[in-house]
This record gives sequence, C-alpha cells and structure tokens, in this order.
Amino acid sequence: MDEAAMDEVAMDVVPVVLGSGKRFFGSVDTQHLLEDPHVVIQGDRGLHLRCRVRR
Repeated sequence: MDEAAMDEVAMDVVPVVLGSGKRFFGSVDTQHLLEDPHVVIQGDRGLHLRCRVRR
C-alpha cells in the first residue's frame, strides 16, 4: 500500500510493560502528522482512537 494513500489511523492504547524487543512497525522513515482524534472511545482497560492523517 502506498503511504500517501493513508487517510486515517485507528489505534488502541493500552497500558502495558513489555521490556525490550523488536519494534512492532519496524523503522519509520517518514513523519506522519495526525489531527486530533475525531473518535475517542474509553474502554474498561484501554482507549480507542481514530485520527485523520494531516496532508
């Protein structure tokens, strides 16, 4: 998928301690600016966010 085609990012934020290890997304060569979340859902143990990518 072309990185320029990304319109939105959905993420779940959960507090957890993992220690050392490999990056989940690998190395990131470019910077993507996100707008403030337009959807925020607070769950029992985490936060669910949806953010549009700023162009």
